[in-house]
Amino acid sequence: MAGPSPTARQARALFLALTLVLLPVLAGCGGGGKDGASTGKTAGTAAGQPSAAAADRAEPLASVPTPQLPATVRSADGRQVTVESADRIVPLTGALSEIVFSLGLGRNVVARDITATFEQAKDLPVITRAHDVSAEGVLSLHPTLVLADTSTGPADAVQQIRDAGIPLLVLDPAVRIDDIGPRITAVAAALGVPGAGAELRQRTADRISAVQRTVPATDGRKPRVAFLYLRGTASVYLLGGPGSGADSLIEAAGSVDAGKASGLHKDFTPITSEALVKAAPDVILVMTKGLESVGGLDGLEKVPGVAQTPAGLDHRVVAIDDGVLLNFGPRTDEVLRQLVDGIHRQVGG
Repeated sequence: MAGPSPTARQARALFLALTLVLLPVLAGCGGGGKDGASTGKTAGTAAGQPSAAAADRAEPLASVPTPQLPATVRSADGRQVTVESADRIVPLTGALSEIVFSLGLGRNVVARDITATFEQAKDLPVITRAHDVSAEGVLSLHPTLVLADTSTGPADAVQQIRDAGIPLLVLDPAVRIDDIGPRITAVAAALGVPGAGAELRQRTADRISAVQRTVPATDGRKPRVAFLYLRGTASVYLLGGPGSGADSLIEAAGSVDAGKASGLHKDFTPITSEALVKAAPDVILVMTKGLESVGGLDGLEKVPGVAQTPAGLDHRVVAIDDGVLLNFGPRTDEVLRQLVDGIHRQVGG
């Protein structure tokens, strides 16, 4: 891939632009692949089997909250946003949709971004084209609140929504596990349900902590895991480094981000044989759609350098569904569970 490597925002845009539908899961955890290859939709059970119900649905809080509005909140772009009604909500990312549904206000969501792939959202109208939001599509739904993040574009579409007088709250993208709690709090505040936000934030933190307690003890050497962002149909082959998002998940799963440990300074760097050999991953982490785009496990081994790594030599791969891996939201514990199981089971942790 010629030119400079993309930033985390650009990598997310590539993912959105190239994702039209979410491909079915390639195989169950621990099955259907070469040797230790582990692929699945999201989190698996302790035995390594996929949990389809958990993967396909957002889990709302037990009690449906009643919004207390108006509420004025600060947007990531410095604006003060006053929300008068939460009756018609349009979240412009799948991760934000997941938070709204988990807070118990999914009934008020009237549209979805193409990356909102969980079951409750699948029948909502899609108001994005690739990674671009359609201002006309949003406005036609008469929303009372639009939720976006700083990667939402194009800028003129965002401005058009604002110019129409629609409250539009922009949030910073979540790229680390520590970003999840503040994001839930911010969305809940805008919706006028701060109590539900505190409950969901605590539930999410408790579940993540519970998964982290299952990380096996090692003999002093943590497994090295490389996140490869792959879009074979577009010739996009990137190695994750610090700030990719995957580094936070890998570390929380009791492992070392191989790209980061090898000295990479960017969030994503074009893959070369030299870079992968230097990273020397014990396990490779990919998205399911990315794995499919290069021809599955056999095709992955043809990516420069993969076959020369410990992971490639022993076919140690963990694939997690595109729709949840980097969402950093209420289902991140499921992602961690599959990572912990897939990584440590394959390396004998």
